[in-house]
Amino acid sequence: MGAVIGDLLPLAVGVAVSPVPVIAAILMLMGVHARTTSLGFVAGWVLGVAVATTVFVFLGQAMDGAAGGRGWIKLVLGVALFAFGVHQWKSRSGDAPAPKWMGAIDQMAPPAGTGIGFVLAAVNPKNLMLCVAAGMTIGSAGLDGSGTTVAVIVFTVLASSTVAVPVIAYQIAADRLRTPLDSLKGWLQKNNQTVMAVLILVIGAVLIGKGIGGVTA
Repeated sequence: MGAVIGDLLPLAVGVAVSPVPVIAAILMLMGVHARTTSLGFVAGWVLGVAVATTVFVFLGQAMDGAAGGRGWIKLVLGVALFAFGVHQWKSRSGDAPAPKWMGAIDQMAPPAGTGIGFVLAAVNPKNLMLCVAAGMTIGSAGLDGSGTTVAVIVFTVLASSTVAVPVIAYQIAADRLRTPLDSLKGWLQKNNQTVMAVLILVIGAVLIGKGIGGVTA
């Protein structure tokens, strides 16, 4: 189990440091329905990560004994992530433009927040690739049912931490957190492209190495 968690840790960090969902959560905390919409967003995000990961756990289990096939999948994911990291590095700038849908967050109701959280977690290409890698890692580890469940939960909790922590903290101390959260939003918009580029390059390189090892085993 320890080795599996170690393999999952960088993948979970890659999901957790995604700037868009963190910024979206902070904007929801400054909106009309701050408490309920932000909680709905967290619920959707957690569900999205868990569902996307679990689907590929089953795929990894179905490929039990096909180490070469799992190796090719990791290799392809690693190359894709590495290419994404190179693109992110080349296109980095100062403040990244916010997606247009963020302009409607101030008035967003809880169901819409839940839907956006799920889509950002399970459909966003970068997050999806990381969840695929996590699911394949868990599914191919030979864990029993309880071990597999624990691994999925650990990955989901770690991957969701940066979205969940500010939302939960806001429920406890809203007035004290508005200024720090606004500062965090600005820092993320200014610096996260560079941080994400470096992190994705490293994760991509790790997956390429594990993929090559699986293909040639």
